Order: sequence, then structure tokens, then C-alpha cells
Amino acid sequence: MLPAPRRDAPSLGHVLTGALAAMRGEENRLGSAPVRSAAVILVDGLGMSALRARAGHARRLLAALPSKRGAIDAGFPTTTAAALATLTTGLEPGTHGLVGYTAVDRAGDRVVNQLTGWDDGMRPAEWQPHPTVFESAAASGIDAVVVGAERYRDTGFTDAVLRGARFLAEPSIADRIRTTVELLSAAQPALVYCYIPELDMAGHAQGSESEAWIERLEELDAALEPLSRRVPRDAGIHLTADHGMLDVPEHQRLVIDARSALWSGVRHVAGEPRCLQLALEPDADAVEVLERWRAAESARSWVVSRDEAIAAGWFGAVAPGVEERIGDVIVAARSRVAYYDERTASPRSLAMVGQHGSFSPEETRIPLARWGAFAP
Repeated sequence: MLPAPRRDAPSLGHVLTGALAAMRGEENRLGSAPVRSAAVILVDGLGMSALRARAGHARRLLAALPSKRGAIDAGFPTTTAAALATLTTGLEPGTHGLVGYTAVDRAGDRVVNQLTGWDDGMRPAEWQPHPTVFESAAASGIDAVVVGAERYRDTGFTDAVLRGARFLAEPSIADRIRTTVELLSAAQPALVYCYIPELDMAGHAQGSESEAWIERLEELDAALEPLSRRVPRDAGIHLTADHGMLDVPEHQRLVIDARSALWSGVRHVAGEPRCLQLALEPDADAVEVLERWRAAESARSWVVSRDEAIAAGWFGAVAPGVEERIGDVIVAARSRVAYYDERTASPRSLAMVGQHGSFSPEETRIPLARWGAFAP
């Protein structure tokens, strides 16, 4: 049986939309109480599995997790580009169009990086045309604000998924959270999104089981201290993540030889190491390619056609124009492995310890902590 995203419970797509609904006094999937202002703190790469395993290093954060509703699903694929677009539009990847870390641009006969590869062939407002939660908030007279690092201010990805918000740059985790709390205390109602990438960066470089990752978790937990005493009574805060991660040992980072028969009929390799999306040559026998990959990798990965993935609901409802961005064959790791194409793999990518993209609980289960009027 193929895995499928859960749709019977709240997920990442309900967090920011739920915060805005609470500001409007509307019902929402998170059951959040009505508030004047709200904030969502997004900690990139913070999975529930890693958090629970290091509970002693994050006492403030663990205390803000409801006992029964402290975890939600990130959705699929478990990667930042897709997940943040889901967070800020409330839509699934098949609708908003960011279907992976990299995606197939068939019109341009290339693979595009959906975090950093924005250009005239991938214009933000065309590639992701749906309104963001910030645009909806601003249209209602709400101050929509993004608090993040300066390097994210003027990027194509920011324009695609954060448009409608004004951007405030702060250098550290503590500074970003402090500014978030101050915005909630302002006279004008505010919807604030605070982005924290430091744990994800440490996890990729050294692993989510490393001392470096634990140090960043401790830094985050210390920075959360004002949330227990300075949040106004009529404001609420959620803290969540875009995905978790798991550490892939070096011997499980599988580099597929450039001469391998697995590449026969494959024109482009998109996705990411734990969820390859293979775009085939126009004259390739799709069934033959699929069966070749299944014979080689089905013991450790789900190997499916695009049609099978869509039918299983992996990407949600798929809009016209988005289907072609998804690979013809998808290889989603179900064991602790990652795949690399020898022809394109860089030393930096091969050195990556913490990984994500597929369906494991370490990747899909993320926290949903609450403070202020949202507190359990």
C-alpha cells in the first residue's frame, strides 16, 4: 500500500490560515480562540521525533505543546519550498504549484530550484499565482509582517509565498522572537510570520543528532522565554515547522553511477535525494523505466508513476499546469537512504547529514506549540 497524507486532522496548511481566521472571529481547524493579533513562528527542520528525543534541551517549548494535539502533519513532499507555500496559501502543492525542492520545467527543458532559481522563465506571480494569507490580511486592514533574516528580503521565493507582507529583518533567533512579540503589542492588529532557519542549517551540515543541532535548539528555547510573560492577552502564538529530518549515514547516501541502466530513458532528475522525481525522455518507455527502478529500489523506497502518486493524493488535488512539474517516476525513500546522481552530485550535497523529503514520521510529524490566547 502507498502512503497518503492525512486529511482527517489539522496539518501545516491550517496553521497560518487558522491564525487569520481566529483574528476574524471565525471557526478554524485548530480550534483557536478569537484574538486581536496572531503570530506563527516557523522553525525550519524541527521534527517532533528529534524534539522529543532532546526534550531536556527544550523545556519551554515542550511545556507549550498540548498533550493530545501537540503534533500535526507537514504534508508531502517534506521540503521547505513546498511546505512554506502550503503554510502561506493554505493550499496543497498540487494546487499552489511548488511540488518539490527542485521541479521539472518542461517548457524550458530544465530542472528549476524553487528556493533560489527564480528567473524570467519562473516568475513568482505566475508560478505561484494564488493569494497568500498576507494579501488577504492586508486587504482587511491587518498589518501583515514577516520577520526574518535580511538575506531573504528580496528573493523570488519570498515574492512567491510571502507577498502581501512587509519584511522586517532581524539577525538572531532572539531578535526575531522579540520583534514578533512587540508587533503583537502594537495598536494595529497584526498577523506576524517569524522564520527561524538555524536548526535546519545545523541539521543539514552536522545532523539532527549532533551537538551543533542541540545548541541551536537550546538557543531557540531560551529565546522563547518572553512568550510566557509578554504576549498580550488578546494575542496568540503558534510555533510549528515545515518538516522534520532524519540523519542519513554516509554509507546510505547512494551515488548512482553515471553509466547505470537506471538512468536510461531519464532526461532530468528533480526533487531531492530522499524523493527523486524523474522526468523521462519523450521516446522513453515509461513502464520499462518504472519497472527497472522498482526492481532495483522497491525494497527501500516507494517507486511510483506520477499518475499513481496523484491518485494516492500525495500532492493533493493537482491543478492544470502543475501536473507537468511533477516527475514521471517518483522514488520516495522509506528507509534511511538518499539517492544521488553521479553526474550532478556536488561534494556539498554528498556531505549533507540531515535529510528530508519523504514520508517517514521523522520527516512528516511536526510540533504545534501554543502561547497567549492560543495556549492549551
